[in-house]
Amino acid sequence: MVDRKKIEFPEDVKKVESVGEEAEFPFDISPMYEGERIRKGEMYVELGGTEQPGFELVMALSPDEVEDMKVTVVGPDLEEMEEGKAYPYGMIYYVAGSQVETDLEPVIERRNHDFQNYLEGYMHLNQRYDIWIRIGKSSVKKGLKSLVQIAKATMMLFKNELPFIEKIEAVYITDADLVTKVLNEVAMRIYEERDARVEALHDEDVDEFYSCTLCQSFAPTNVCVVSPDRPSLCGAISWFDGRAAAKVDPEGPNRAIPKGELIDPIGGEYSGVNEFAKEESGGEYERVKLHSFFEYPHTSCGCFEVIGFYMPEVDGIGWVHRGYPEPAPNGLPFSTMAGQTGGGKQIAGFLGVGISYFRSKKFIQADGGWYRVVWMPKELKDRISKYIPDDVRDKIATEEDARTIDELKEFLKKVDHPVVKGVVRPVDGKKVTDGWVEEEEEEEVVEEEKPAEAVQPTPQPQMAQAVQYPPTQLPVQLPQLPQLQLPAQSAGGVKLVIKDAKIYIDKIVIKKPEEKKGGK
Repeated sequence: MVDRKKIEFPEDVKKVESVGEEAEFPFDISPMYEGERIRKGEMYVELGGTEQPGFELVMALSPDEVEDMKVTVVGPDLEEMEEGKAYPYGMIYYVAGSQVETDLEPVIERRNHDFQNYLEGYMHLNQRYDIWIRIGKSSVKKGLKSLVQIAKATMMLFKNELPFIEKIEAVYITDADLVTKVLNEVAMRIYEERDARVEALHDEDVDEFYSCTLCQSFAPTNVCVVSPDRPSLCGAISWFDGRAAAKVDPEGPNRAIPKGELIDPIGGEYSGVNEFAKEESGGEYERVKLHSFFEYPHTSCGCFEVIGFYMPEVDGIGWVHRGYPEPAPNGLPFSTMAGQTGGGKQIAGFLGVGISYFRSKKFIQADGGWYRVVWMPKELKDRISKYIPDDVRDKIATEEDARTIDELKEFLKKVDHPVVKGVVRPVDGKKVTDGWVEEEEEEEVVEEEKPAEAVQPTPQPQMAQAVQYPPTQLPVQLPQLPQLQLPAQSAGGVKLVIKDAKIYIDKIVIKKPEEKKGGK
């Protein structure tokens, strides 16, 4: 187990410290600000996000180690930041209480998203090492001068909403080197430790799953179902975390979901989950399959760490994580696909997941699992490489192998990826795809030379006659298909073959017949 202890900082690093509660804040604090979006033009500064490293971390310590309501800002404070710029950001909370235990760390940590979005002019997105914060110009104009004010408002909400937290202390880091150091040496080790706990537990081993509705402020119909084999989309809540949260706050965002009857053991469909999905989505969705990409897939919120996308050209699935800045082989970057995928919808061809789901033995098993995966960024692939089956690991392309659909096709053919000949899903041996159907090449047909003969003109399609309607309706001139002009047959004729053609009619023009001149 990773040792939990306070982070020590160099003596010469710039620090601001403040102890005690704030009398008042220069911004409103209310759930009404959940879902508030701060656009780039309205932004004073950005913290973390796509340009700078960032993370949030909660550590459970003993009460004598935590100085209640103390805030330490390490690095430049808000007043020293330049408007319009992006800065690194690390948020650490030390918590203590008689009911506080290590199992509750990720549950408390995830509520940071909830509570910070109560703050007027402060937008918090994502989680763990993907946090993306924007502070609005309006709040700065109202008097927001320091991150100390943000930290104290957040800690106040933690203690008010989660009374089992008896003491809380915050450390906010904006120094670039220290954010990176603490993220890599402390936070990532704790995240990995949490994720590894659930690998030995599976859906069939438990009687209930857990919900997470924290993202409904941004995605009202999202229904996040957390099972042993499928962690939350944000990656921050495992089945164990959901159980711990439901225990201390039964009416909170993490509630127990009775599994009910098992409807589809491969797709992961349960009657209890369907009932819960219907209730929590306001009737928007009635069926959810936890381990299916195509049929009644899990809804996608917006805080997902990775997006899966289907590429019909190769009949395979690609995955791209939030930190990959380039377009995927389908031509779309993560940000564009996130706009299509998020919002709490079931979207055909797109699916949001947490990185921890790649560890699951049931990873999209209804659709072939890893044998249906054809592309992912190298950084993501390297990170979860040990969970990819040996016989397909090297057949999954990265940006080093393919950046376009055409390049991906060539790579998949070269390595003989399962999608080329058809995917057989390991869970039951069923073939779920037919493989690529190669286009048949028509051979050129050359006729033997014959003496030239008089050739009758090839009859051409005739213009359809106007259809006569009752006097109250206008006659309709049916459109004539484009005429294909063929040359007269010659001694060495050529056979022209048109394959798989689709003919579209752009419009139908309706007009009265023109009267002949002279009344004739």
